[in-house]
Amino acid sequence: MSWALSIDIGLFRWINQGWANPFFDFLMPIASGNPFFAPALVVVLIFLWLRGGPRGRLCVVMFVFLALVLNNVIVSDWLKKAIQRPRPFVDLPDVRLLVGRGSSYSMPSSHASNWFATAAVVWVYYRRSWVFMVPLACLVSLSRIYNGVHYPSDVAVGAMLGVATGLGGVYGLNACWQIIGPRWFPIWWRQLPCLVRAEYRRDPMLWRPGAAAVRNPEVVEERQWINLGYALIAVLFLGRLAYLRSGIIELSKDEAYQWLWSKHLDLSYYSKPPLIAWLQFVGTHLFGDTELGVRFFAPFLAAVVAMMVLRFMGREVGGRPAFWTLIGLSAAPIAVLGTILFTVDGPLVFSWVAAMISGWRAVQREGRTRDWVWTGFWIGLGFLSKYAGLLQWVPFILWMLLWPRARMHLRKPGFYIGVLVSLAFTIPVIMWNANHDWITLTHLQSRAGVTEPWRPTLRFFTDFVLAEFALLNPVFFCGMVWAGVIAWQRRKSNPLLFYLFLMGAPLFIGFLLYSFRARVYPNWIAPAIVPLFCMLFACAHSRWQANARLLRRSLIIALAIGLPVVAVLHKSELVSKLVGKHLPPEADPLRRVRAWTETSNAVGEARRKLESEGKPVFVVCAHYGIAAQFSFYMPEAKAAARKDPIVFYQSSAVPENQFYFWPGYKGRRSGQNAIYVVELDPYKLGSGWFWQWIRGKPISRATAPPDKVTPPQRLFDEFESIEDLGMREIEWRNRGVYRRIWLFACRNLK
Repeated sequence: MSWALSIDIGLFRWINQGWANPFFDFLMPIASGNPFFAPALVVVLIFLWLRGGPRGRLCVVMFVFLALVLNNVIVSDWLKKAIQRPRPFVDLPDVRLLVGRGSSYSMPSSHASNWFATAAVVWVYYRRSWVFMVPLACLVSLSRIYNGVHYPSDVAVGAMLGVATGLGGVYGLNACWQIIGPRWFPIWWRQLPCLVRAEYRRDPMLWRPGAAAVRNPEVVEERQWINLGYALIAVLFLGRLAYLRSGIIELSKDEAYQWLWSKHLDLSYYSKPPLIAWLQFVGTHLFGDTELGVRFFAPFLAAVVAMMVLRFMGREVGGRPAFWTLIGLSAAPIAVLGTILFTVDGPLVFSWVAAMISGWRAVQREGRTRDWVWTGFWIGLGFLSKYAGLLQWVPFILWMLLWPRARMHLRKPGFYIGVLVSLAFTIPVIMWNANHDWITLTHLQSRAGVTEPWRPTLRFFTDFVLAEFALLNPVFFCGMVWAGVIAWQRRKSNPLLFYLFLMGAPLFIGFLLYSFRARVYPNWIAPAIVPLFCMLFACAHSRWQANARLLRRSLIIALAIGLPVVAVLHKSELVSKLVGKHLPPEADPLRRVRAWTETSNAVGEARRKLESEGKPVFVVCAHYGIAAQFSFYMPEAKAAARKDPIVFYQSSAVPENQFYFWPGYKGRRSGQNAIYVVELDPYKLGSGWFWQWIRGKPISRATAPPDKVTPPQRLFDEFESIEDLGMREIEWRNRGVYRRIWLFACRNLK
């Protein structure tokens, strides 16, 4: 294949160097990317959606799904990583580079693939569009060669993939629609029988050749929304698995820390109950010690929760609000983060929702003891995930106090049996704490701030409200306040709405009030999210006839705000694709789950250098989170994590985290050397950095490192000597400093 490579390089040099002229030097970088592209694209999409009718809306949907999502996944996340072809400026010394050095691989070209996929999709619905779309796609593709960032073969393969994705996707989806449409969505299929021709019939009940009659259209309409919800759940579940498999993000500190717990199974742990470790144990045995193995239960439990919400809302409220509840949750950043990051909140939300649904059956007049037993089981399971799980009994008590018809259950054994069942789940935690000096109680008191005197402040209150306002989606946050007021006003006439209010609002209000005393983290209200969304969409459904236009516009605004934010939280590189420049590392929302491999490599290199002195070397960390990350991302540490660890948290006289209860380095590694690691705070962006970034000017930041990082005295007492190795700045894909660490060489453990 050397002849093909020679032709490819020759064509590249002919275009990159032989075509060089001032006009192309001006035009081609603009064609590759400019700040006007994203706003223009948004305007065109909005125009097509509002003015294009069924054909325009189908074109927008197909473009987003095929050109933006599917094509990017295939090209950027799979093929580029599979082929791993370096960019021309990496291999060739004489490249004329007119744009930034891309950090991804070269084959195939994403620009070419995206533009030709777009041209193919638009051509299906607007046949004359080829007159301007094909020349534009060719110009952008050629600009990638002229600018020095792609070979001609990269562009050719990308263009072919784009056309195949665009045309194959549209016609393939239409073929699927002909199969599943008449079965799962008979009314909608009669309205839109073909996704290519986009002929919309307003009255689906009119007879048409080959279409079976629709009986009970109201029932069928409800079933269609439920079926659409099932399809959405399946697509999101598979998409999230693919996302986790792609390696776009790495583990967070808590995920890596709890992965270590799964290597030391126990009845409980220093700061949390044991369920998270048990689930990670299962996940890593299914998929190995990988990001997917650690996080598998995040999308899995999210899919199960979505199924429960869909069926519950469909049964109690209706199919349409059930489906839109799932859409709303998918546009709330705080809810979506729990579907890809696996923390203790995921199992707690699952258990809370399951208890909410079984509890609704239990509080009815015909509620049985079995319903209360299941409710107690789910609440107990929630406790094994997070201690706040037992707080779910508070909404049930409030319900029976405020809803007179439910007080009958206080005179029956079912409620009390359910409480006892949930309390049985506390036994493992009690047993573990009894053997460890009740350390969890001490930790929780410190975490909640009750060990300090109360000094009323609005600072934490403001931080909490603003964080929830943003993370819940501003429109949905305001909508929940509106729905909560209506639920309280209608507490005597709409029991379901009031029940959902009690399942979420007291927890939220409780933490809101507690923020006057101490800091409350945004994720603490996680169990309240699903009930509050159910309340919001149930309330909106009941008010649809009176406020249809306002509610529809509010939903559109909420999705317009939430979905782009959710997309950026999955892949912050999307910002650079839209505006042509990467976010500063300090402003990257994914900074905490990036550059851990590079950081671990830097520590591993320092460790190997110290090993050259002839003694074994282990790693000591100043924070449990980085100790867990190095245990996962240093290959030699991952292999030895369970039986003979080489990464430790610094020793302490009292328990500070779970490392205290595992074998440490003292007494086991006497005479050996160590690398001591301290993570520094990221650089702080200067005021006005955003406008500097927008204008492409150098960003001001506080770049001065600390004068001196000093290890704790305890470390000096443990080693014969400690040498300062200085600070290491960890860059990620040539996009700036994502992490800073300070290293020390510690010799001869006493």
